[in-house]
Amino acid sequence: LESYIQDNMKKEMVEIQQNAVQNQTAVMIEIGTNLLNQTAEQTRKLTDVEAQVLNQTTRLELQLLEHSLSTNKLEKQILDQTSEINKLQDKNSFLEKKVLDMEDKHIVQLQSIKEEKDQLQVLVSKQNSIIEELEKQLVTATVNNSVLQKQQHDLMETVHNLLTMISTSNSAKHSLVAKEEQIIFRDCAEAFKSGLTTSGTYTLTFPNSTEETKAYCDMETGGGGWTVIQRREDGSVDFQRTWKEYKMGFGSPSGEHWLGNEFVSQVTNQKRYVLKIHLRDWEGNEAYSLYEHFYLSSEEFNYRIHLKGLTGTAGKISSISQPGNDFSTKDADNDKCICKCSQMLTGGWWFDACGPSNLNGMYYPQRQNTNKFNGIKWYYWKGSGYSLKATTMMIRPADF
Repeated sequence: LESYIQDNMKKEMVEIQQNAVQNQTAVMIEIGTNLLNQTAEQTRKLTDVEAQVLNQTTRLELQLLEHSLSTNKLEKQILDQTSEINKLQDKNSFLEKKVLDMEDKHIVQLQSIKEEKDQLQVLVSKQNSIIEELEKQLVTATVNNSVLQKQQHDLMETVHNLLTMISTSNSAKHSLVAKEEQIIFRDCAEAFKSGLTTSGTYTLTFPNSTEETKAYCDMETGGGGWTVIQRREDGSVDFQRTWKEYKMGFGSPSGEHWLGNEFVSQVTNQKRYVLKIHLRDWEGNEAYSLYEHFYLSSEEFNYRIHLKGLTGTAGKISSISQPGNDFSTKDADNDKCICKCSQMLTGGWWFDACGPSNLNGMYYPQRQNTNKFNGIKWYYWKGSGYSLKATTMMIRPADF
C-alpha cells in the first residue's frame, strides 16, 4: 500500500510538475509575445521619432546655412561701411585742416589791416599838424605881402630876360613839334625811325582810324622805340579803376598811368610785338622780364593776354599765369576765382585765380611794403608779400 501510494504520488507529482511547466511555458510565451509586440511598437515609434529628428536636423542645417550666408553678407556690408566711414573721416580731417589754415590766414590779414588802419590814423594826425603849420605860415606870408610883391617884380624881370635868351631855341623846338604833328605814328618805334629820338610824350594814332592817344616814348632803353603802356613810381595815381577807364586809359603819360587796353589790343594785333616789364624794389635792386611775343585779344574776349618766350632776370617762371587770362576790374570780374580778385587785391589785372602777379595793386611806401597781399607784386622775383617801388611795362615791334 505504501508502495502504491508512493507510486501514485510520484505520478501525480510528475503530472503536477508537467502541468506547472506547461502553464509556465505558456505564460512565458505569452509574456515573450507581449514583449516582442511592445518592442516592435517601441521600435516603430523610435523609427518615427528618428525620422522626425532627421527632418528637423536637416531643416536646422538649412537655416544655419542661410544664417551663415546672411552673416557673411552683413560682415561684408559692415566692412564696406567701415571703409566709407574711414574715408569720410579722412576727408573731414582734411577739411578741418584747410578751415584752420584759412582762419590763420584771415587772422594775419585782419592784423595787417588793423596795422594799416593805425598807420593811416597816425598819418592823418600828422597831416592835421602840417595843415595847422601851413595856416600859420600863410598868416605870416600875408603879413609880409609887400616884400613878396617886390620879389615878384624882380622875378618877372628875370623871367623876361630868360624868355628873350631862349627865343632862338624855341624856334628850333617849334619846328621839331611841327614835324611830329605832320607825321602819323602808330607806335613809338615809328616815331624813333622818323628821327624823333628824344624820350617824352608823343601823339599816337589808332590803327585804321583817326582816333588819337597820348603815350610816353622811351627812346633810350635797349635802343629806344618803346611805347610805355604802364608806369608806377610814387603812388600819385589811384589804379582801382573801372573797366571803361582801363579800356581808354588814365593818368599822365609822363607820370603814373595806364595807356589803355583798347589801343594796346589794336596795335599788338597789327604785327608781332615784344613786351618788356622793368621792376625796381625799395633796396635799389632792378630786374626785368622780356616776352618775345605779346598781344591782347579784343574787348569781346575781355582783353585776354597772350605771352610767349620768357627771358630776363625777374624769375625763370612767368609771374603772369599762362595760358592767357582775361582782364578783370572792380566792376568786371573775369578771373577764375569766386572771391573776385580785383576787389580783394585792388587794381585791374590778368588775375587767373588771383595769380602770382599784380602790377596795378595798392602802392605802399617804404617800410610798409612787406606782408602786403594786395600790393604791387611780382611773385617769382620778390615773393607774394613784397610790394615793389616802381614798375614800367612797354612794348615794341619784334622786328625793330
